[in-house]
Amino acid sequence: MAKKGVEYDDSAIKTLKSLEHIRLRPGMYIGRMGNGNNPEDGIYIMIKEVIDNCIDEFIMGNGNKVDISLDEECVTIRDYGRGIPLGKIVECVSEINTGAKFNDDVFQFSVGLNGVGTKAVNALSEWFQVTSHRDGKFASATFEGGILVDQKKGKTTEENGTEVSFIPDRNLYPKYKFSTSFIRKRMWNYAYLNSGLTIRFNDEKIFSRNGLYDMLNDKVDGDNMYDIIHHKERMLEFALTHTADFGENYFSFVNGQYTNDGGTHQSAFKEGILKAFNSYTGKSYDGSDVRNGIYGVISIKLKDPIFESQTKNKLGNGEIRGEIVNQVKDIIEKFLHKNQSLAEVMLEKVEQNAAVRKQVQAVRKASREKAKKVALKIPKLKDCKYHLGDKKPKSRGDESMIFIAEGDSAVGPMISARDVHTQAIFPLKGKPLNCYGKKRDLVVSNDEFYCLMRALNIEDGIEDLRYQKVILATDADDDGMHIRNLLLTFFLYYFKELILSNHLFILETPLYRVRNKKETLYCYDDDELAEASKKLGKMAEITRFKGLGEIDPREFGQFIGDDMRLIPVEIEKIHEVPELLNFFMGANTPARRDFIVNNLL
Repeated sequence: MAKKGVEYDDSAIKTLKSLEHIRLRPGMYIGRMGNGNNPEDGIYIMIKEVIDNCIDEFIMGNGNKVDISLDEECVTIRDYGRGIPLGKIVECVSEINTGAKFNDDVFQFSVGLNGVGTKAVNALSEWFQVTSHRDGKFASATFEGGILVDQKKGKTTEENGTEVSFIPDRNLYPKYKFSTSFIRKRMWNYAYLNSGLTIRFNDEKIFSRNGLYDMLNDKVDGDNMYDIIHHKERMLEFALTHTADFGENYFSFVNGQYTNDGGTHQSAFKEGILKAFNSYTGKSYDGSDVRNGIYGVISIKLKDPIFESQTKNKLGNGEIRGEIVNQVKDIIEKFLHKNQSLAEVMLEKVEQNAAVRKQVQAVRKASREKAKKVALKIPKLKDCKYHLGDKKPKSRGDESMIFIAEGDSAVGPMISARDVHTQAIFPLKGKPLNCYGKKRDLVVSNDEFYCLMRALNIEDGIEDLRYQKVILATDADDDGMHIRNLLLTFFLYYFKELILSNHLFILETPLYRVRNKKETLYCYDDDELAEASKKLGKMAEITRFKGLGEIDPREFGQFIGDDMRLIPVEIEKIHEVPELLNFFMGANTPARRDFIVNNLL
């Protein structure tokens, strides 16, 4: 209902300037307005938007180095490309739909084709400065809160290129802090995808000579069963190998953009691998037989990429599928013919995979019947309306998530507080099985895990995963931590690709409630507790939560709403996973006990 006394006339219509609209609706342009605890938080996307311009220069053959420095909160990025045309430096960083990326002759392969990136960085910075050096002359512009405050022009002895410095606005990003590890990881991706480009990050040299070969070699780090197959040409580059792991693991990129949900190029890559091996052997192997245990990376350059969501997580260009399938098939098949010993190792792995698949199939039918029978004995999935991959108009599938919760006490507040359109809940009925070292068929026959696999729709891989985020929501006590570790073991051991594709998270919930008669504050750690206690005074009541069920259902919504705190589960070194799982979840109780005793304090 409209407020009384407010006239809807000409004066009610407002036109915002470009940067004003970005500051008013920052999430539309830069994503998460987090504090830096998540690699997808806006402060890192701001860095990405600027560096993408540097990479575009490199791709077009202009400059082969980028310098990046981080001084607590100020980021400076300098490329050695052509430099922004001096007469357009202000417009290029402040006016939406202004830039050279609409000109195919200047930029042929770019992700940021909407002319927004650097403008968003400017708008969301409390201080922003851009300087362009071109042929002995320079121009610079300084902005504060997106407003131009200074301009300079003159002569220079600097090399050609563009330098951008900015400080994210603390009014928009309160309490933010940069993580150098997140930035470093992204910089290595840039280096792998652009072999020959030298990146210096705070004096650390980041460089890859062999591109995706180096990326995959770093990820598997010696766990591969044969030397990495690697192919590179101007528009297509890929690398692949097999390990003893379960599942299929892929990293796919379009014009340098990581498409963690894959898309046309990734599915074509997979099909090409299968067709190559079947053509080489003259047999008709199942896709999982050939690809189980595979690690693959594919990068393509595409003139007009079409992404299926605003986050650019999945490529939708259907017209490129056939060409990629045929290219990958021909290249790998020729490689197998030229490398007979490698082909023999692959064939042995395929036969092992086929045997495992037949064992799983033998128990799958019985497991489905069993799951139907026990369905009434376990808490049912509380599903949501929209799911990842929905083709419905106006679907919110990219926002979908499922909370794997610990028992009825935690589920109660969640059910009443959740968004039924995008938030599903899967309640556990107790501590799940420690699946470390168990065969795949035994886990399939386990009631709890089988129902969880069916809920996520990952029984046959994560291609048809139903939720964008899979969130572990356990209590912050010993039992909750144990359950979380058991679930992490399940995903790490059998569905590592879910983690590698950035779909698995841990929900942070408050440990303390501090309140007086006027105000209630929730705290996630001891520092926040101290700050809240100081603010509300000595007489404030302090409650330490043992479980999610102790939080008032009427206030629970804020902890799974827009400001929800999620910790992404990440794998830095794939080869370290078996060793970690063996130590923490294996049968070495004495060694684990000694470790706990020695490190208890």
